[in-house]
Amino acid sequence: MKRFYKKAGIVPAAGEHGIALDGRLVKTPAQRDMVVPSPALAAAIAEEWDAQQGEIRRETMPLTRLAGAAIDRNSAQRQAIVRQVAHYAGTDLVSYRASHPPALAARQQAVWQPLIDWAAERYDAPLMVTNGVIPASQPAASLEAFAAAVAAHDDYALTALHAATAACGSLVIALALLEGRVDAREAFAASQLDESFQIEAWGEDAEEAQRRAALAADIAAAARFMALLRG
Repeated sequence: MKRFYKKAGIVPAAGEHGIALDGRLVKTPAQRDMVVPSPALAAAIAEEWDAQQGEIRRETMPLTRLAGAAIDRNSAQRQAIVRQVAHYAGTDLVSYRASHPPALAARQQAVWQPLIDWAAERYDAPLMVTNGVIPASQPAASLEAFAAAVAAHDDYALTALHAATAACGSLVIALALLEGRVDAREAFAASQLDESFQIEAWGEDAEEAQRRAALAADIAAAARFMALLRG
């Protein structure tokens, strides 16, 4: 789509903050008004629209995409997303450890175990740790606690949590990110610990580098979205 507006800005809308192009509210993919509760988030989204040159490229507008997803989500979709995100706890990345090489096992213990310990205390949800890739049964009470923690987020925070969980492959890391236990760089490093270990030994090809860069960008966008939402 060609850029058709001169200026993006913020306008009052229903007691919140609307993103407008030449005074007209931006529409979401479902044709709802793009109105968000945080002025900081609204300003950052408007900046994404102002930064477009010639053509509008939505792949360069992660905050706009996240806000649109949150606004367009209905109750049935919300329930499905809550289940999908909570499901990660049952097979969370940080619960599966290598037995060898020892250097990798030590790195996993050093990076992942503090996150498991934090989640156990924060949500009263201890997770079992196992070696290898065979699924381990996690305590039912812990899975219920994680599901309740996910469901407690409003639509905007849930959208950020969903994006971070999918990018990290870990609900524990994503929750730690959204709650400020780790920053975006640390979350990416934790989620890519095994891959980074292999890259140190064998190198990285262009396709893998591109994939990892995209994941890092998704994690950073989710973290920034949540920080702006909180103002």
